[in-house]
Parts: sequence; structure tokens; C-alpha cells
Amino acid sequence: MKLLLVALVMLTVVEAQWHRYPGQAIGGAKDMWRAYRDMREANTKESDKYFHARGNYEAANRGPGGKWAAKVISDGREALQGLTRRGNSDAAADQEANRWGRNGGDPNRYRPNGLDSKY
Repeated sequence: MKLLLVALVMLTVVEAQWHRYPGQAIGGAKDMWRAYRDMREANTKESDKYFHARGNYEAANRGPGGKWAAKVISDGREALQGLTRRGNSDAAADQEANRWGRNGGDPNRYRPNGLDSKY
């Protein structure tokens, strides 16, 4: 009986949070797009790792849905670049920056000198 009660409580908690997942994922995708757009706008040498980490960090801070979106987008981008051979030689470093941001690491670790403070 106690096990059933615990299972029901756990299910209620999980179900109570489940409705937020899609919104978190959509918001996370928007965070990733904003980081990409800012990277293009900044056009600053050596800044791509910072924007990888920042996009993943912001998306993951939305919750599990945002973290999922960041992982799917980051992994998909790297896979697509690998398939099209348009990728750069530092894909492993990009993925490390993605993981760093997604796991709560400060994106400023990758901030290059000369990057405008608005980013």
C-alpha cells in the first residue's frame, strides 16, 4: 500500500511538471537561435565557442525541455556539418563548449577579447 502511495505521489509530481516541457523546449530553441543570430551579428574572431556555450546555457536554464532542445540542436548542427563536410576542424571543441554551457558552466569562459559587451 505504501509503495502504491509513493508511486502515485511521484507520478503526480512528474505529471505536474510535464506540461512545462514543450514550452521550455520552444524557449530553448529560441535561445539557441538568438545565440546564433548574435554570433553572426558580432562577427568577432574566436567568438563561436562563447556563443555555443551561451546558447546552451540559456536554453538549459529553462528546465529539462530547454536542455533537451539545446542538445538536439547542438548535436544536429555538428552532425550536419560533418555530413556536408562544411564543418570546421574544431567540432570537438564546439561540442565541449556546448556541453559546458548546457551543464551550467559560465559561457564567459569562452569570451574572446574584443567581443562587444552587449553580448
